Amino acid sequence: MNIKEVRELSGEELSEKISLLRQRRFELARSKAVGQLEHPEEIARIRKDLARLETIKRERELQIAHNK
Repeated sequence: MNIKEVRELSGEELSEKISLLRQRRFELARSKAVGQLEHPEEIARIRKDLARLETIKRERELQIAHNK
């Protein structure tokens, strides 16, 4: 998910995606702990996507306008 796609999401969609990614990150961490994780690179991808979503959410809270 790139930043352009994230910026197009509504506030409700943004919150929903954040919730889903947090849940998925928890599931992957649990799988990693018991040694059943097949794709460890997915953890990093989800972490980065979650950071993007949280950044946009915070920008909206602070009402920062981007002209990019």
